Amino acid sequence: MSQAVTAYIGLGSNLDDPETQVRQAFDALAAIPSTQLVARSPLYRSDPVGPPGQPDYINAVARLDTELDAEALLDALQAIERVHHRQREIHWGPRTLDLDLLLYGDAVIANERLSVPHPHLAERAFVLYPLADIAPALQVPGQGTLAQLLAACPPSGLERLDHAR
Repeated sequence: MSQAVTAYIGLGSNLDDPETQVRQAFDALAAIPSTQLVARSPLYRSDPVGPPGQPDYINAVARLDTELDAEALLDALQAIERVHHRQREIHWGPRTLDLDLLLYGDAVIANERLSVPHPHLAERAFVLYPLADIAPALQVPGQGTLAQLLAACPPSGLERLDHAR
C-alpha cells in the first residue's frame, strides 16, 4: 500500500446553483478511490476573477489524504468537473465547477499538465482564507507560511457564509 499524501483542493462555482455544485463536489471528492476527504472549509462568496459580468463565486477548500499520484488525482478532479458539465470555453470565465489541485504534500511540480503549488495560490483570497480555516499552520512549498501569505492578501470581496456546513 502506498503512503498517503495530503493534498488540498480548491473548489469554485458560479453557475447552476453554485452552493449545491460545491457541496456535491465535496461528496464526489470523498468518493475518489484510495482517497479520504479529511476536512472541508466553510463556503465563501467571492467576487469573480476574469471577464466582467460574471456572477459571484462560491469557493471552498478540501483536504484529502490520497494514495494517488498527483497526475492521477488531477485526472479524478477533471472527471468530477466533467460530471458537473464544466465547459472550458473562456479563460477564467463562468463555470459550473472548478477543482484546482492547490498543494500535493510538499511537492513542487511543473509540467505541461500540472503546476503545484497552484501558480496563483498566493494572490487568491478565495483560496487562502478557506485554506486557513482547515490548515492554519500550513507551509506552502517555496512560498512561506500560510500566515505570511494571508498577511499579503487582504480578504477584499470575500464573504464567509456562516450557513455553510
